[in-house]
Amino acid sequence: MQFGIFTVGDVTMDPTTGRTPTENERIKATIQIALKAEEVGLDVFATGEHHNPPFVPSSPTTTLGYIAAKTSTIMLSTATTLITTNDPVKIAEDYATLQHLADGRLDLMMGRGNTGPVYPWFGRDIRQGIELAVENYALLRRLWTEDVVDWEGQFRTPLQSFTATPRPLDGVAPFVWHGSIRSPQIAEQAAYYGDGFFHNNIFWPIEHTRQMVSLYRQRFEHYGHGTADQAIVGLGGQVFMRKSSQEAKREFRPYFDNAPVYGHGPSMEDFTAQTPLTVGSPQEVIDRYATMRDEVGDYQRQLFLMDHAGLPLKTVLEQLDLLGEEVVPVLRKEFDSKRPAHVPDAPTHASLVAKAGGAQDSTVYAPADDVTGASPVARS
Repeated sequence: MQFGIFTVGDVTMDPTTGRTPTENERIKATIQIALKAEEVGLDVFATGEHHNPPFVPSSPTTTLGYIAAKTSTIMLSTATTLITTNDPVKIAEDYATLQHLADGRLDLMMGRGNTGPVYPWFGRDIRQGIELAVENYALLRRLWTEDVVDWEGQFRTPLQSFTATPRPLDGVAPFVWHGSIRSPQIAEQAAYYGDGFFHNNIFWPIEHTRQMVSLYRQRFEHYGHGTADQAIVGLGGQVFMRKSSQEAKREFRPYFDNAPVYGHGPSMEDFTAQTPLTVGSPQEVIDRYATMRDEVGDYQRQLFLMDHAGLPLKTVLEQLDLLGEEVVPVLRKEFDSKRPAHVPDAPTHASLVAKAGGAQDSTVYAPADDVTGASPVARS
C-alpha cells in the first residue's frame, strides 16, 4: 500500500492573517513539502497541472525534475497530466526524460482537468474532452511502446516514421493511472488498458466512489487483466489534524469557510460527513480511512491533499509530521495485514521491469549519424 500527498498548487490568502503568498513563495513551499514528505516516510508526492491563476503548477516536469534531484526514495507523480490539451508527443518525451532523471521513481495520472477555459487556450474544444482523452492516450502508449510510429487521427498532425526520444528507461514506460471523479468512460479506459484507476473523491460521498471503483473493477476483469479484486485502485482524501478534535476544528474552520473550492457552501460538519475530509485527531483520521477498504476493496494508493486553502507552510509541515509519524504507520499495517496474497501492490519501475523480463537498453540509434556518418557499431 502506498501513502502520499498531492498538491493542486493554489495561491490562496491565509484568512487568519490576510496575507497571500507570492508565486515564488508557493513554488518554493511545494519543494519543501515534497522533501518533508520523503523525510517522514511517505511513498508518493504528486503535483497537479493548471494553467490559470490562482494556481502555479503549469510545468509539472520542471517541478518534479527539481524534486527528483533533491530526493532519493519517494515516488514522483502527477495528480493530473492533461491528456486532453497536451500534445501526446510532448508528454511521451517530457516524462520519459523525467523517468530517466528520477531513476524510475515516476508514474503519471492522466486526467481532463477541471478548468473549462483551458481547452480553447490550447486550441481544443471541451465538448470533445472524452474523445481527446481516448485518442491522445492511445497515441501516447504507442509512442512509448513502439520505436517507430505512423499515426493519423482526428486531433493532431499525422506522424510518419516518428521516434519519440528518449525511449523509456530500461525499455519500460512509466505506469499510468487514469484519474476521474465522475466519468465512467475514463474508468472504462483504465480497465481496457489494464492501467490504474484513481478516484479523486475529495468532493464526493463514498457511495459515488464505490460505484465508480466497482465499474472499473468489473471492466478490468472483463478485459482479462485479472480478477476484479486485482485491479489497481487509488483514492484521494483530505485531512487536517491536531492532537485533539476540538483544536483541529477550531484551527481549520476559517480556512474551510474561506477556501475558494468549498468555502461559503455547506458547513464544515456537513462537508466532513459527506466527503472524505476529516478534521480531527490522528486517531480519528485512522478510524475514518481504515474504513475505505470496506467500501472499495483492497486498494493500492491513498493520497492526501494537505497544503490547500491558504494554510501556511509551517502548518503543512506539522501536518506531514503527524501523517508520517502517527497515521500512516498504523494504516499501512492495517491494510497490509488484511490484503490477500493474490492482490498486487501498486506497480513500481522495478516491478514493471521484472514483469517485462528484465531491463533493456531501449536507445534507438539512427542508421548513420547525420553529422559524422558514424554507424551505431562504430560509436559503441
